[in-house]
Amino acid sequence: MEIKNKNINVEELDKLTKKYLKDDKHTVLRHALSKDPMTNVLSVLEAENVIEQKFSVENKTLRVCNQKQSGRCWIFAGLNVLREIVAKELKLDDFELSQNYIAFYDKLEKTNHALNVCIELVDREHDDRELMHILQNGFGGDGGQWDMFANLVRKYGIVPKQVFKETAQSSGTASIDAILDSVVRKFAADSHKLHELGEDDKIGALKENLMNKVYALLCDSFGVPPKKFDFDYVDKDGKYHILKNQTPHKFFEKYIGDRINNYVSLINSPTKDKPFGKTVTIKYLQNVEEGHKVVHLNLPMERIKELVIETLKNGELVWFGSDVSSYRNRELGAWDDNLFDYSTAFGLDIKFDKEDMLDFHQSVMNHAMVIVGVNLDKDGNATKWKIENSWGDTGEKGFYVMSGSWFDRYTYQAVVDKKYLNAEELKALEEEPKLVPPWDPMGTLAD
Repeated sequence: MEIKNKNINVEELDKLTKKYLKDDKHTVLRHALSKDPMTNVLSVLEAENVIEQKFSVENKTLRVCNQKQSGRCWIFAGLNVLREIVAKELKLDDFELSQNYIAFYDKLEKTNHALNVCIELVDREHDDRELMHILQNGFGGDGGQWDMFANLVRKYGIVPKQVFKETAQSSGTASIDAILDSVVRKFAADSHKLHELGEDDKIGALKENLMNKVYALLCDSFGVPPKKFDFDYVDKDGKYHILKNQTPHKFFEKYIGDRINNYVSLINSPTKDKPFGKTVTIKYLQNVEEGHKVVHLNLPMERIKELVIETLKNGELVWFGSDVSSYRNRELGAWDDNLFDYSTAFGLDIKFDKEDMLDFHQSVMNHAMVIVGVNLDKDGNATKWKIENSWGDTGEKGFYVMSGSWFDRYTYQAVVDKKYLNAEELKALEEEPKLVPPWDPMGTLAD
């Protein structure tokens, strides 16, 4: 069957206009949309009434942090999980780990990795798809995934925020990200020219010189990361303490240590190329060159929810990634796929199933947060989830609610302790993961 293109016909447009003007519904909509945001006009009151901050399973946590004008959500979420462990041990009711410290080394490691990939692809044409993907994404910006976070804390340790505080550049990263993107792209161009001239032996020195300058740039912008520090604090009982002669590694090993290796990344990708019960890894997705691969175990959403709920019931938190750009009301602090009624207003069905959203580029993970609670009905089904965000005091003092249906549709990744997995799932983690292309939707970075 041949499908022919059809031009827009002016006479048919006139008919459409007359039909449109006879419909009073569109007159009302046009008037309302001329003065108010679309999400206000199409907001569903009944859905708002459902999203209340009440949960049958809820873990109390420290106050919410603020990533400000940066894309470090995955770092904030990772450190929010770890800080609860440290705070419990030290009996603290107000505590943060330094996000700036981890971000410093993430940018250093990601730049190094991006330059290494440019060297690996130095003989490719500039429009080669893999090279284009690297160049379009630059050094990787602020974004990341759980395994990348784990690589950083394993290698560099952690420090309290009071030891390495935020700077204007760490809280607003647009300028430094643009510079580092340019560094990678300029290196790709320069190394390509050297390769064409048969001067590959000069590429290594070019990279080393750049990395020296990048390190200096990061120190100028974020500060010089501490090698040793003292940490003093007052506990919940008002008692003063001081931990002297700490190092980032010593602090990490004392309070976190090997438990970081117990966390596993689960994804829900119901696409034909990713069988459930199998693992995948994404080509070129990395920060710490010698670190662990980014590996995801693909499971049905019902199984992921079982594991998350079990984790929450045991008093533990869950790092997770979802697509927060869809059906969000920031004032209410809510995500719910019934919040806005586009269908009645415009007659448009814009809800995809999850497989099609991934395959046809409608939705990917773009933000990481922490699950701290869930509401279960009498049959044990999750009706809504309590979320610790990193956007400051928006929502309910920084905490958000996700409806059960929204969570199923737009959540793609969750990280749990492997002690909750069954024997079959543990066995799958031991198998060699399937390597998928760098542009695979499961390789998207949360920011």
